[in-house]
Amino acid sequence: MSTAKELRAKSPADLQKELLDLRREQFNLRMNRATGQTAKPHDFTRVRRDIARLKTVAAEQRRAKGSK
Repeated sequence: MSTAKELRAKSPADLQKELLDLRREQFNLRMNRATGQTAKPHDFTRVRRDIARLKTVAAEQRRAKGSK
């Protein structure tokens, strides 16, 4: 889990790669749940919040880039 402060130090390309990794993790968690393999319920929440945090920082960077 990365904090927003850590994410702000990354480049947009790094953020995009991390977003892709989180989406894959989210997909794998859903597939494991669907096949009856137990996953920790808090993992779903953690990944969802990490994705939201990452998308927020990416949007902040796009806005800052556009206003300069």
